[in-house]
Amino acid sequence: MSRRVNLEAIAYETMERYGFNPFYPATVIRETDSIKKDDCENNSNSLGIKDLRRLMWSSIDNYDSMDLDQIEYCERGENGEINVKVAIADVDIFVPKNSETDRFAAFNGTSVYTGVKTFPMLPDRLSKGISSLLPDDWHSAIVIEYAVLPDGSVRYGELYRALVANSAKLIYEEVGDWLEGTGPAPGNFAEIPGLAKQVKLQYEAAKRLKEFRRRSGSLELETPEAEVVMNGNQVADIVEQKQNSARNLIEEFMVAANKTITAFLERAGIPMIHRIVRTPKHWDGIVFTAMELGEKLPGEPDGKALSKFLIRQRESDPERFPDLSLTIVKLMGAGEYVAFRPGKEPVGHFALAVKDYTHGTAPNRRYVDLVIQRLVKSVLDGKKSPYKYRELDDLSEWLSERDQMAKKAERFMLKAAAGVLLQTSVGRIFDAMVTGASQKGTYVRILDPPVEGKVVQGGEKLYVGEKVQVRLLSTSPEKGYIDFEYIGGRR
Repeated sequence: MSRRVNLEAIAYETMERYGFNPFYPATVIRETDSIKKDDCENNSNSLGIKDLRRLMWSSIDNYDSMDLDQIEYCERGENGEINVKVAIADVDIFVPKNSETDRFAAFNGTSVYTGVKTFPMLPDRLSKGISSLLPDDWHSAIVIEYAVLPDGSVRYGELYRALVANSAKLIYEEVGDWLEGTGPAPGNFAEIPGLAKQVKLQYEAAKRLKEFRRRSGSLELETPEAEVVMNGNQVADIVEQKQNSARNLIEEFMVAANKTITAFLERAGIPMIHRIVRTPKHWDGIVFTAMELGEKLPGEPDGKALSKFLIRQRESDPERFPDLSLTIVKLMGAGEYVAFRPGKEPVGHFALAVKDYTHGTAPNRRYVDLVIQRLVKSVLDGKKSPYKYRELDDLSEWLSERDQMAKKAERFMLKAAAGVLLQTSVGRIFDAMVTGASQKGTYVRILDPPVEGKVVQGGEKLYVGEKVQVRLLSTSPEKGYIDFEYIGGRR
């Protein structure tokens, strides 16, 4: 028999444990309640604003997402090129630097998605309202332009202010199934003539971008992301969020858009923040992992060799590939934010196989993106940068830490929710995959529901990637514990 657990209370406690403020101060609420959308947009710099509301913009996101940061539009160009426009919500006009809301957003640094409850970086009136690119209204935005050439390379274009209007809020799963031929067309396609053709063109551009990055050595990773399904206050299920063609489309567009932003800021010669993944410190661990699978990697870090290895593994063993991906991610190390001066040698993003990369396409959800937006607007307005290099350096360190703490909070709450869901399954035997084996302990991921727990009895000599059977011994939602006993190899 399962006992009642207040997961929402645990979510608030978890936020505070990892250093976040889960409550908006009264000063922030008063400030955001006083914002008038028309006044902010009418008082913003009107010079050079293009009216692009007639274009067939659309967004693709999760079914329940209301904090829409970006919308997309494509058109065919000369010589086989596809011209892409990505419009980013102008959040800065509602959240000026050093305002009460800005200081709160800087402290938390990011929205935190615990599955049980979302803790937005900005109050709902902003992130899910006037600063969100929802349909049925026009919005101020910063538009990023680039051209996708037939070979998949990118020619960076311009950034500028514009008025935009979202024609359709599309959903990842529906668009993905349609693109892959496994589901019907989304209902919006019948309602809006030409929308299906527009999305097809976007998909064509995304496939070019993906293939070019693959040839350049970007890593084909498939890290499993579990999602808590709630029914009121109860955990109904935990499901694995599947990567599909629609998610890939948006990922490719945002990578190219963020590279275009860094090129724009570098041309302007102002310091910025880069998103980096360093050359793996534990390359020897990656080499050993490949060796266990019968493959050989070079002794020195080589992104292209690793990329080819991962592609082969995806094709030969798709069942174990998500766990291999997770192992590689852990051995590569976490992403970071670092301050960058144009003219210096960038660290680069090893996983994406790019040198100049930032996060600037989600200002409703991540504070670093709001900082980047202010830098872009300072160039567009011909004004001095609002941030000194030292300030960017301090922000980079703080926001890197916030990013890691948010991931820890989200992982903890996934285990808390799984602990509730699995209360009635104590004693049951599960098929599992070993995801961690070190002095800190041995960890496994069961397949249904897709969650990770610790092997507290047996399993001392297991290795990462091994298929095993485990018995569930106990769960503790309050502590985020899911404890297993090793039974043996999977039958």
